[in-house]
Amino acid sequence: MKSFSFITLFFFFQYVQVMAQNEGTEDLVISGKLEGANREPVLFANVGLYSAKDSSLVGGAVSDETGKFEIAAKPGNYFLKISYLGLNEKIVPSVVVDNQDVDMGTLSLKPDARELEELVVRGEKSQMELQLDKRVFNVGKDLSNIGSNASDILNNMPSVTVDVDGNVALRGSGNVRILIDGKQSGMVGMNPAEALRQIPGDLIESIEIITNPSSRYDAEGEVGILNIVMKKNIRYGLNGSFTGTAGYPANFGGSFNINYRKKKVNLMASYGNIYRNRPGSGTSRQVYNSADTSFVYEQDNNRNRSGYSNSFMVGMDYFLNSRNTLTGTLSYRNSRNTNKTMLAYRDFDFNNILTRTVVRTETEQEPRNNLEAALNYNKTFERKGQSLAFSAKYILSDETEAAKFNESVKGEAANVVQRSYNTEDEKNILFQLDYIHPFRGDAKLETGLKSSIRLLDNDFSVHQQDQNGDWIILPRFDNRLAYDEKIHAAYLMASNQFGKLFVQAGLRGEYSDILTKLKKTNLTNHRKYFNLFPSLHLSYKLQEAQTLQLSYSYRLSRPGFRDLLPFSNFSDSRVFRAGNPLLNPEYTHSFEAGHLLNMEKGTLLSSIYYRHRLGVVENITSVDSTGFTRITPINLSTGDSYGFEFNLTYDPFAWWKWTANANIFRAVNKGVYQDKVLSSDTYSWTGRVSSKVTLFQDVDFQSSINYRAPRKTTQGRDLAQYSIDLGLSRDILKGRGTVTASVRDLLNTRKQRRIVESAGYYSKSEFQWRARQFLVTFSYRLNRSKEREPRIDEDSGDED
Repeated sequence: MKSFSFITLFFFFQYVQVMAQNEGTEDLVISGKLEGANREPVLFANVGLYSAKDSSLVGGAVSDETGKFEIAAKPGNYFLKISYLGLNEKIVPSVVVDNQDVDMGTLSLKPDARELEELVVRGEKSQMELQLDKRVFNVGKDLSNIGSNASDILNNMPSVTVDVDGNVALRGSGNVRILIDGKQSGMVGMNPAEALRQIPGDLIESIEIITNPSSRYDAEGEVGILNIVMKKNIRYGLNGSFTGTAGYPANFGGSFNINYRKKKVNLMASYGNIYRNRPGSGTSRQVYNSADTSFVYEQDNNRNRSGYSNSFMVGMDYFLNSRNTLTGTLSYRNSRNTNKTMLAYRDFDFNNILTRTVVRTETEQEPRNNLEAALNYNKTFERKGQSLAFSAKYILSDETEAAKFNESVKGEAANVVQRSYNTEDEKNILFQLDYIHPFRGDAKLETGLKSSIRLLDNDFSVHQQDQNGDWIILPRFDNRLAYDEKIHAAYLMASNQFGKLFVQAGLRGEYSDILTKLKKTNLTNHRKYFNLFPSLHLSYKLQEAQTLQLSYSYRLSRPGFRDLLPFSNFSDSRVFRAGNPLLNPEYTHSFEAGHLLNMEKGTLLSSIYYRHRLGVVENITSVDSTGFTRITPINLSTGDSYGFEFNLTYDPFAWWKWTANANIFRAVNKGVYQDKVLSSDTYSWTGRVSSKVTLFQDVDFQSSINYRAPRKTTQGRDLAQYSIDLGLSRDILKGRGTVTASVRDLLNTRKQRRIVESAGYYSKSEFQWRARQFLVTFSYRLNRSKEREPRIDEDSGDED
């Protein structure tokens, strides 16, 4: 907390100092008033001040609520350029500033009906944008994303799946790195699955899928990176959006995202609140048969997770001048969940006769807090494309899981009463420096440094009440983990264009210093290693409408925090999920080739890929003679994955849009565990098809279907899963408001079904995390048009 206070004070004093310096400069003022055709004031129009000598932009302003504007200027010769959506651009020549202020009087702007009509048609962002090393999906265009959370949105992305436990996988692999705004965040640090459910989807701008990241990105993430880009806005004046959501089962929330920019200061704030009640249920059947003992039992699982979360961010951009920007943000997220579970075990003999029924209930309180402070400095130079960026971030997170259990046998008076505590405290400190230097033509050199420190402390214990009412610790489930991670990295990357061929090559070096210590059993694992991670991207323009891309990267996946914990949730007394403090990283060689075809009414992006993995981590299920099942991750095998993927957008008519994507792959894994060969060779695929129809110009109807085919694992198989989503939206309030009604999982079929088989053991389970959901959402845009959003020039920071 002292470090956080220091960062906050540093930012405050820097701001005061810069403001004081700025106040010392004396400029003259060019002022005026803007009117429309009917003499009404023109609000929030852009007024640019240009040098008459070389037409360079030297200043600017935006008209206020009365149409007035003021621009600070030094003596000289200038001209004004005034622009506003739907009005003709106006040029005011020969603006001469001598030794006094200049009053331009009233300036009239005329409407341009043709320009407004074209902007309405062409200004809408496409749902998918292709860049050299990533695909960008603008989530607001998908009606099924409105009123949802980050986990739901990710599940709608091509080649991304989210299972009933909230675990995210890309192209069938769970080793994917999740970032927020391109950087590590405490929001998805300790418990990503639950954290993603707490991020309101209304605050998300886009999702970037980076399957072969370049060297500028961390090497973490075997299958790539999912970057969640949060909404930002630096338009002049007061702008924002407000959203409210109501749904059944209980899902209520609201959010806003606003900013106010005037001259050199941009103030921004966002807030999101969610309350949800998520009922879930499932069944399973376990069969165990060995020379020593045999048993069969069935389990009914009924869960209800309810709670709220609040996400709040405030920040400020200060534009020191046209080429230097200082940004500070402070984010806080708080949530509190109440989780209730009832498990009913029915024990049978091998004649299928019920022998006893056991009922186990759980009530868990789960508060979580996350605080982040960030300071960023960005500088652009006179040479186009040259830039310097520095960022620092400090993160504090804490989470507590306190649960009470009661287990009883039908017909017996005695109860087993237990409780568990699991406290997780995390601290992160990050520093990053990036520099881009362009050369003649299209040549460019990028380099950077990064250091991150991550400190975690986890204390876990299970207590059981004896006959006297005293609490006794169960030694088997009592320990404390300290996890200290220090990663230092540097990268160098060069790119250039040779005719139709674009080449980008880079090399990243990372030094890892990771200490894992179980304090109560005095087990220590200290690992230090240095790796080089090359990357290569090639892009060749075959024709005007066709582009070919080739890429390679070498990556690793360090074990996640929960994969290292030797203890976990104690909800199910017969199935225990535990981590492995001795896990080592996975390493991956990834190759990909892609072809982009731009058609008159759509685009088709097709890719083939291959990944070779070493030290693949898999969850292994083992059962002892008492029927106690343990699921533990180990470095089991080597793996090879081959796949074909396509993304299609097709608009047969202006009012009808189709999108479709599919990932068809083969995964081969083979390893040895306890002298037994475990292997799998599976062919599988995932896909999504969506249709969006515009009716009566302001009504949109969307339908989509998601499908996940069966697949084999090293100890069994996962069965097929599918769901259907529908959405209907209409614009109101002259296009500034939108009402959306949607239903997710229309047929209530999104269930995880799994079979696990090993020597003498068989398990079949089915679970549904969340039932069918109905939602109604209202969105309102303040001083913003739905059809067209402004673009910020990255080199100058000016609004286009």
